[in-house]
Amino acid sequence: MKKNLIAGAWTGAADATSNSNPSDLSDVIGDYADASVQDVADAVSAAHAAFASWARTSPEYRSDILDRASAEILARKEELGRLLSREEGKTLAEGIGEVTRAGRIFRYFAGEALRITGERLDSVRDGIDVEILREPEGVIGVVTPWNFPIAIPAWKIAPALAYGNTVVFKPAELVPACAWELADILNRAGLPAGVLNLVMGRGAVVGEAIVRSPLVRAISFTGSVRTGRQIRLACMENGKKMQMEMGGKNPLIICSDADLDTAVSVAINGSYFSTGQRCTASSRIIVEAGVHDRFVERMIAQLADLRIDHALDPATDIGPVVSETQFEQDIDYIRIGQSEGANLAFGGKALERKTKGYFLEPALFTDTNNGMRINWEEIFGPVASVIRAGDYEEAVSIANDTAFGLSSGICTTSLSKMNDFKHRSAAGMVMVNTPTAGVDYHVPFGGRKSSSHGPREQGAHARDFYTSLKTVYVTS
Repeated sequence: MKKNLIAGAWTGAADATSNSNPSDLSDVIGDYADASVQDVADAVSAAHAAFASWARTSPEYRSDILDRASAEILARKEELGRLLSREEGKTLAEGIGEVTRAGRIFRYFAGEALRITGERLDSVRDGIDVEILREPEGVIGVVTPWNFPIAIPAWKIAPALAYGNTVVFKPAELVPACAWELADILNRAGLPAGVLNLVMGRGAVVGEAIVRSPLVRAISFTGSVRTGRQIRLACMENGKKMQMEMGGKNPLIICSDADLDTAVSVAINGSYFSTGQRCTASSRIIVEAGVHDRFVERMIAQLADLRIDHALDPATDIGPVVSETQFEQDIDYIRIGQSEGANLAFGGKALERKTKGYFLEPALFTDTNNGMRINWEEIFGPVASVIRAGDYEEAVSIANDTAFGLSSGICTTSLSKMNDFKHRSAAGMVMVNTPTAGVDYHVPFGGRKSSSHGPREQGAHARDFYTSLKTVYVTS
C-alpha cells in the first residue's frame, strides 16, 4: 500500500483505495492509503509548524529544490507518462506531454522564486518612506481533479512552495498514483519535513477536513461547480482566501469565411482529445449557416477515422472514459440530448475492445439549440453539439449565453472578426484558429462567471493568490 506523506514521514492507514486502469480493468496499479480526519489534522499541524522556518528560507534554497524536482520529472517523463495514462486513460502521447508540462512548470517557478519583488514609494508626508512587501500566506490547501493528475497539482504546488507557503495536498481519489510520485519526488528533492503533506482519500472526508481546518489559510481548488460552491461558502464563513476553477461550457465559433480544414481540426482536437475530459473542451460548436452543412459533413468523416482504444496503444487517438461513473454520466447525457430532440449525427455508443474498459465512441449532436441541457450543463466527456447560427452576430450572442466563462474560440480568416471577438467574448481565455483546450503554463489561466473565482492560476500572476501584500511606513 502506498502511504500518505505527513510531517516528512510515510504514514499508513486502516483503509485503502484500489487504483485500476480504465483501459483494462484487470490492470490494478496499486492500493493507496485513505487518510482519516485525524491524518488531515496531523498534516495541517505539520504544515503550520513548518511554515515559519520555510517562509524565512532564501529564495535560492527554494529555487534549488524546485529545480531538482523539475529535473527528475523531466528525466522520468516516459515512465511517469505511462503511469498517468494507465490511471487516467489519456493516450500515451498525452500522458508524456502532461508530465513534461509539469516538469516545466516546476522549472518556471524555480525561476519565479528568485523574482519575488516589492515596491518602494515616497510618502506624501515628509521624512517617511513606504515599502510594499509580498509575503507568503501560510498553509495552503490544494485540492485537485482527476483529469490532469500531475499538471494541475504542479501548477498549484510549485507556486505555493516558490513563494514560501506550506502545502496540504489532496488529489482526486481516482488518480492517486501520479500524486504519490510527485510528493515522493519533492520529498526527496529536499523539502523540509511538513512543508508538503500528501493526504489521499475521499473528498467528503479529506477535502472537507482541509477546508474546515482553522490553520489552513487558503484553498486552491479545481473541480465541479457544485463542490466548488460548497468550498467557497466554507471559505467565506471562515475567512479563507480562495482560488476556484470550476469548469466550462466552451463555445467554438466557425465563421463562414473560416478555412474548413483548420476549423474541423480545431473542433475535433478541442472537443474530443483527452476523451473530452477537459474543462476547456469545445462542447458547443456554433457554426454559421453558410458553412454549416459542409462543416458537419467533414466533422463526421474525420470522427469516423479516429481510433478509440487502449491508452497505451501508440495507434490510439482517444482513450477510455476515466471511470464507470463518468461513463454512465456521458451515456445519460447522450440520452438526454436525444430526448430533447437533438440529432445524434455520429457516435455515442459503448465500444468493446480486446481489454475490458470504459470505451465510448465520440458523440456529435446536430440540430440543437442553446436552451438544451446538453448545451447548458457541463458533460465532461467526448460529447459535442453543433448549433446553427444565422450570422456572426448571432454566433457571438449564442457563445456568450452561458453560465460559464472559461474558454472560447473562433475560426475565421477575417481580421476584423478576430479583433471583435477577442474583446466581446465573455470568457477568461480566447483562442483564434486554435483549440480552446490548449493553454501555456507561463500565462494566466482562469475564467469568469461560474467558471472561476479568485486570482488567476499559472505564470507570474499566480503570486496574487499565494502571497499577501504588506505596506510598511518608515520614518527616516
